[in-house]
Amino acid sequence: MPSRRTSRARAQLTVMEPPAKVGAKPGGTIARVQLQFNPDKLSLSKSTEWRREPARMAEQASLPEFVGSGPRSLSLEVFLDATSTHDKSVEKKVEQLMLACVPTPKSLAAKKPASPWVRFDWGTATTTAFDGVLTTFSVAYSLFDVDGTPLRATCSLAIEEAGVGTPGQNPTSGSLDARSTHRVVAGDSLPLLAWREYGDATAWRVIAEANDIDDPMVLAPGRELVVPGLDELESGVSR
Repeated sequence: MPSRRTSRARAQLTVMEPPAKVGAKPGGTIARVQLQFNPDKLSLSKSTEWRREPARMAEQASLPEFVGSGPRSLSLEVFLDATSTHDKSVEKKVEQLMLACVPTPKSLAAKKPASPWVRFDWGTATTTAFDGVLTTFSVAYSLFDVDGTPLRATCSLAIEEAGVGTPGQNPTSGSLDARSTHRVVAGDSLPLLAWREYGDATAWRVIAEANDIDDPMVLAPGRELVVPGLDELESGVSR
């Protein structure tokens, strides 16, 4: 169980409306969940993606080609306790956290269902403070009142970074309408590529139209695909 140390800096999770369009910032704040106790441990990870071309006749492995930088991922545990009050505050806090796992009413009304974005803040920490989406949430209740009301709980959360700059940007000119290319590797699919490029897996049709592809799930490794820029994505018409 986390120690109940006191601190001026209190950790909190901010739950926000998802962006209205690709490349935009998150919308208004839905809820601010101040943690009852500061975490005892945070786990932060970040990955990079590399690609190697097979070198059948080489004595050594071929040189890796840098493909891109992966998002940060933050894991933490949130401890909740209501043994001093014997109320339903533990369940209410769990319900607040679970809001980040379901589409927001605003996104449903716009017929673009999306779960909220979240941000973990703790004092002046910067490496763990980023806009992201909740990818994993679980809760373990460990103590109950006589009527079955949970009095203690440990919530496990995993947040994956989502606000990583403007996708589809030309690295030299900064132009949003510049096309790029992608060489297919085993396991690729158009929805996966659309998620990497635009942050929206449903935008695969724009890539399919630009490359005359009928089946988005079947791609031949080694094929080079044209990836339209953001202007084509927003208009829905490939050049």
